[in-house]
Amino acid sequence: MNNSIFKLTLISFLVLIACDDPKEENRPPPRDLTAAEKSLVSSDNAFGLNVFKALSQGDPDSNLFISPLSISMALGMTLNGAADSTYEAMKSTLELAGLSETEINESYQSLIELLINMDPKVAFKIANSIWYKEGLPVYEGFIQTNKTYFDAEVAALDFSDPKAVDRINDWVSENTNELIQKIIAEIPADMVMYLINAIYFKGDWRFQFDLKDTKNGTFFNDDDSESTLPMMTQKLSAPMGWNDETTIVDLPYGDSLFTMTIFLPSGDIDQFVSDLSPQKLSNWIDQLAPASFDLTMPRFELEYEKKLNEILSDLGMAIAFDGENADFSRIMPLDISGNLYISEVKHKTYIKVDEEGTEAAAVTSVGIGITSGSPRIVIDHPFVFAIRENHAGTILFLGKILKL
Repeated sequence: MNNSIFKLTLISFLVLIACDDPKEENRPPPRDLTAAEKSLVSSDNAFGLNVFKALSQGDPDSNLFISPLSISMALGMTLNGAADSTYEAMKSTLELAGLSETEINESYQSLIELLINMDPKVAFKIANSIWYKEGLPVYEGFIQTNKTYFDAEVAALDFSDPKAVDRINDWVSENTNELIQKIIAEIPADMVMYLINAIYFKGDWRFQFDLKDTKNGTFFNDDDSESTLPMMTQKLSAPMGWNDETTIVDLPYGDSLFTMTIFLPSGDIDQFVSDLSPQKLSNWIDQLAPASFDLTMPRFELEYEKKLNEILSDLGMAIAFDGENADFSRIMPLDISGNLYISEVKHKTYIKVDEEGTEAAAVTSVGIGITSGSPRIVIDHPFVFAIRENHAGTILFLGKILKL
């Protein structure tokens, strides 16, 4: 093998918007999940929560919004090119230890198909792509595996041509309805491949807020400052609950197959995030119950971008970022290409929540009580939210709002 070291870059991004469409239709329920699919969802949720907690701890003073599914899919495509200790480290970090490679790929394939066809009232799009430097002998098996299981678009480009940057950014723009128009500014000379996942979500509130009821109100930020912003209000019946740690409301989209769960912690939000676990979330969701209540919450919009190298290294896959020791020999012959390693995992997100849309779901291990009468819930201080698909239990997005 020669002494050259070449870079791989993974990019994941999502766009989340919501709008109203109250029409109701009868349709058959989604199919049951296989055991492998359930295991993959559980793994993705655990991995996503690990990333969310690590990002929150590393930058405790900033808003946060990620898509665990987007990150795991970009890494899942790359896993098909990893070998030996690099493969095992990535698989362990992704919490996939109990699944074979075939089960992982087949479960991603069927999960993608299930999610994008789940609710016709929710526009949910997953797109994957691989762009590599023209002339490199990328194994056909690596390409075909990601085409088959991740429906990846694959193209060889002349990375020295500025039009290659435009081609990749155009793909990004097209697959986010032009809401994210640029993901790379230039292609470094030692870059050989980009693996990109995009998730676009546009959901309809099942119970929309009436614009005429929106009034300016105060949001009490985490830094003790105050912001005046539009606060949406409605009376509704929806799953909710509370315990010593948090009040929870579950706001549905479309036919209630996708939801947004809002957690309003009773204490310090950083401690609340630190104490979260998959089991806690699962228990909380299971114990939510329908109730009538008045809800006031902020209209908000958020963009987030983060390089995930350090977080993923700390979670156990540092070898994948090591130019000397990473092993991606299932992507291309190393004696020809030099050593491959991941140079960057970039995650970029966007969310818009207004009167016309957003929904959620949540969980915890402490018992949840249900109020009687018609309580008032006011989301006017820092909160955590999760957007989930309810049939499989997939956590699509996780966010933390500290300041508006």
